[in-house]
Amino acid sequence: MKLGRVIGTMVSSVKCADMEGLKLLVVRPLTAQLEVEGEPFVATDASDQAGPGCLVSYESSREAALLHAPRFVPVDKAIVGIVDQHNYDEGP
Repeated sequence: MKLGRVIGTMVSSVKCADMEGLKLLVVRPLTAQLEVEGEPFVATDASDQAGPGCLVSYESSREAALLHAPRFVPVDKAIVGIVDQHNYDEGP
């Protein structure tokens, strides 16, 4: 599971039939220290609750596609949930 911040939404007028009704969000990946870790990407919202500004956790690859059960949706990234609190301790 990885961390990201939702920075926008995306609307697609043409998509796979199994993706009808799925919300598409633009996510910026973050490190455990909440620093930017790469280029933004589009993810489906398996939590059905995320929106712009939310700190979210997401999955990639096959795990992302399986989050939309009972359908197998052709996606590479999907938001799993919204992070309410975050605490990072590097330790000794």
